[in-house]
Amino acid sequence: MKVIVTRPRAQAGPLVARIEGLGHEVVECPLIEIMPTGDEPIETGGYDWVVVTSPNGAEHLARRGRGPLPLVAAVGPGTAEALRALGIEPALVPQVSTQEGLLAEFPRPPGRVLVAAARGARRTLIDGLAADFVPLYDTVLVRPERVPEGDLVVLASGSAARSFAGLGADVPAATIGPQTTRIAAELGLRVVAEAPSHDLDGLVEAVRLAERWRASSRS
Repeated sequence: MKVIVTRPRAQAGPLVARIEGLGHEVVECPLIEIMPTGDEPIETGGYDWVVVTSPNGAEHLARRGRGPLPLVAAVGPGTAEALRALGIEPALVPQVSTQEGLLAEFPRPPGRVLVAAARGARRTLIDGLAADFVPLYDTVLVRPERVPEGDLVVLASGSAARSFAGLGADVPAATIGPQTTRIAAELGLRVVAEAPSHDLDGLVEAVRLAERWRASSRS
């Protein structure tokens, strides 16, 4: 297959290598750009928990965090992996990799919680935990010069789904999880595979599932 990878170019390398390892051709077409909201320190010492909702959030929290780091919760295994790579061991990773899944497993009472995420992030955790919120980055949609051609597009976020839907390309999609699948479907995209886990391994498995779907649809 010709597989369109939509992650920012600086983050796409591992996924591109894994997909090429399956024997597919990769078309890199970054559809989002991550823009930090600033460089000022974020004081974490007064909190019982810090909640991180994405690998990008993990990177910027590690860069800007100051003071004793409390218990850290990651929304899914991909975020947990990014935290560990930065020397931060998450105390909580939910079985269901969504904000709702993390909220359901969060200890009660939660204490004082800080949610560190993208500006404009969903407020499920913020409201559900009565948490403070710090916007770490903006997710900017990128429009390529031309619409990419491919047999499958890999969508690793709701923002990527929104950006791809805006191109009007009729390409089947593989998504990183249920939240991205929901957004993609609402935008009229054809989701043919969903990652069984919210991480790199899950995305690679979603490509395998899409490959099987394509083979069966041709038979």
